[in-house]
Amino acid sequence: MDNAASPSQAPHRAGFACFVGRPNAGKSTLTNALVGTKVAITSNRPQTTRHTVRGIVHRPDAQLVLVDTPGLHKPRTLLGERLNDVVRTTWAEVDVIGFCLPADQKIGPGDRFIAGELAGIKKTPKIAIVTKTDLVDSKTLAEQLIAIQQLGEELGIQWAQIVPVSAVGDKQVALLADLIAPMLPESPPLYPEGDLTDEPEQVMVAELIREAALEGVRDELPHSIAVVVEEMIPREDRPKDKPLLDIHANVYIERPSQKGIIIGPKGARLKEVGMKSRKHIEALLGTPVFLDLHVKVAKDWQRDPKQLRKLGF
Repeated sequence: MDNAASPSQAPHRAGFACFVGRPNAGKSTLTNALVGTKVAITSNRPQTTRHTVRGIVHRPDAQLVLVDTPGLHKPRTLLGERLNDVVRTTWAEVDVIGFCLPADQKIGPGDRFIAGELAGIKKTPKIAIVTKTDLVDSKTLAEQLIAIQQLGEELGIQWAQIVPVSAVGDKQVALLADLIAPMLPESPPLYPEGDLTDEPEQVMVAELIREAALEGVRDELPHSIAVVVEEMIPREDRPKDKPLLDIHANVYIERPSQKGIIIGPKGARLKEVGMKSRKHIEALLGTPVFLDLHVKVAKDWQRDPKQLRKLGF
């Protein structure tokens, strides 16, 4: 690049940041507030973020790519251990780590566990982010800030910043972006201007439907469900302020005998799957959705390369 930035114009920066914290510390809500759109899947059930969903914050001077890792916790299961590995790998690859601690809860063993892990990652700058400040008074907030400062000193973590934010009240969220931007490496934007997440929406929607379809029948059909979103089209002739998105999706199973399990007596299960996933999809896309679900048999799809390709594997 020969066009060196003139002194008056600071170089553009771009890089990756991730928010860590125990489950439900407000990571996904913060991601959504920064990006200004619903990208990370937020729910009060811990462990809903399976994918590394990236929210992208576009600014004139910087592009901040947020990597949303699953909550780190003491693993109880092998899947838990794998998720924790995903978290550590992510930490090693980002430019900034934001450690989220809710203002309304005293620092607990879960937070210490994560802080201990963070202390082992030396090079990456770490920002302590006090979330949910709208839930506490100023005295409680001050005590939490001091506690976090002390936690850093105890474990030898040099916090680059300690920032209180309220994603819900939109307090200091922009300030947080201002503080992270200079910590990113000099680089042109990594993603096109319009992108908010690099997971295609259809993939995310299919994943939400699959998650809902597996709930309660995991033992009977652990992996033999694939979901393909055939199309997502805005319903025509709707007023601007009342849009509706039609989503047509197929739930594929391997054997006709599994159809009954998914559909349930008198179609009750499939209806439940539709209602559950629709709620999450609407939260993700920020728009009302009409979900049209069909269950189809794709014989032995897990072993058939042609079917697998069709189903997106």
